[in-house]
Amino acid sequence: MRTGAIARTSSWFDERLGAARFVNRNLRKIFPDHWSFLLGEIALYSFVILLLTGTFLTFWFQPSMEHVIYDGSYAPLRGVRMSQAYASTLEISFEVRGGLLIRQIHHWSALMFIAGMMAHMLRVFFTGAYRKPRELTWVIGVTMFALALLAGLTGYSLPDDLLSGAGLRVTEGVLMSVPVVGTYLTFLLFGGEYPGEDVVSRFYALHILLIPGVLLALISVHLVLMWVQKHTQMPGKGRTRTNVVGAPLYPAFMAKTAAFFLFILAVVAGLGTFAQINPVWLYGPYNPADISAGSQPDFYLGFLEGALRLMPAWEVNLLGGAHAGTVPLSVVVPALVPLGLVLTGMLLYPFAERWITGDNREHHVLERPRNHPHRTSIGMTAVVFYGVLWLLGANDELAAAFHVSLNAITLAGRVLVIAGPVLAYAVTYRICLGLQRADARLVGHGVPSGVIVRMPGGAFTERHTPLSEDAEAHLRGKEPVPVLTTGAIRARLSAAYGGEKVPLDEDGRSLPR
Repeated sequence: MRTGAIARTSSWFDERLGAARFVNRNLRKIFPDHWSFLLGEIALYSFVILLLTGTFLTFWFQPSMEHVIYDGSYAPLRGVRMSQAYASTLEISFEVRGGLLIRQIHHWSALMFIAGMMAHMLRVFFTGAYRKPRELTWVIGVTMFALALLAGLTGYSLPDDLLSGAGLRVTEGVLMSVPVVGTYLTFLLFGGEYPGEDVVSRFYALHILLIPGVLLALISVHLVLMWVQKHTQMPGKGRTRTNVVGAPLYPAFMAKTAAFFLFILAVVAGLGTFAQINPVWLYGPYNPADISAGSQPDFYLGFLEGALRLMPAWEVNLLGGAHAGTVPLSVVVPALVPLGLVLTGMLLYPFAERWITGDNREHHVLERPRNHPHRTSIGMTAVVFYGVLWLLGANDELAAAFHVSLNAITLAGRVLVIAGPVLAYAVTYRICLGLQRADARLVGHGVPSGVIVRMPGGAFTERHTPLSEDAEAHLRGKEPVPVLTTGAIRARLSAAYGGEKVPLDEDGRSLPR
């Protein structure tokens, strides 16, 4: 049936475009069957929904900071002076048919987009899918992630309500703290002294034109590279570096991915319908003199908020005398260092690993995270570092909810942001080795059956059953991490990073180390 469907489709195109060979080859492209490969599609389809809902919102949104007196349908704010941006947001929410639903779907899709990218990148990192020949695909993915954060920041600030204005105040403080060029950057963005008159219109241009255009181009290149290169796949029976085990694009994968798109659309539509998000009418219009308690950014910027709250009030005075230039480290360091460390580390990691291991082979079969303990530990270090900063971005809420001193939580956070990643590395490494030993026992002795038998000598033992062929092939897909023997420093790094930590002998038993 599949072959007939592909043949009919390629014949239809060939009769009109002479493209039978091209269509037939691409419709037969094999996609691996594994749930983790759908994580990237969450981000892709969320981006599609973002484009569609964002286009709808542009019909009514007014990106202007010119002040008007509100006379719309929301009675509590009638007669209040506000910007046109905020007034048009209220109009979309209360007067445009379906406007509030589309607004909320747009916001939830933005959260889903970044969360999907995070999950997809973690899957790629932990399984080593970034290795040759996919380094460029990984670099493009990291760049898209950085742009997605910027898109979230610019979109979050557009309604010009009190909450987004508080976020803009933080953005202005960060820009002002940048040495030498901070003042120029601030005036360029805001069009003068804060809050200026141009920031919403400039963020609007970035949010609906520049950033989506670059993202669309990068996503296209990302998909083309994925299409041209062989798909990665999890180790298992019949899976090698030269083949891909799975289902063809048409009709199996197309039906599956179409259903997955509808599922994601249903999820964000359900969230937009039943889970209220960003009720700007409750916050009121932004006024630089006002602030609300418990202000929190969206989750993807929470770690920057946490870094700002944890950093001690340090500063450096340059030049000295009456013309001293002050660099507020309490703002510069949390604004630039955590995100810079994470993004730079992600960009360089494939090349650093290749240099340390000397591994120049092409990799099309993925690694289980447990089989590369150092890489997995490094990844968990970054996750815990992010998690601690994200959690401490709500230190005031934690203090109020658990009746604990705010200063105590902040001091604990300063310790955890360093000790937590170190502890995560050590614990993750030991867990990986323990899981490798468990795999070795399964291959060597089989699966415990739960049946206890008595031996002729009177001892009791549990009967084991052999692994299935698929399960055994999955476990035996483990390969040792390559190790270099040349170069003093490089060889030491390679020996520590790579090698076989818990090898399997011919009988599948764990060898002592």
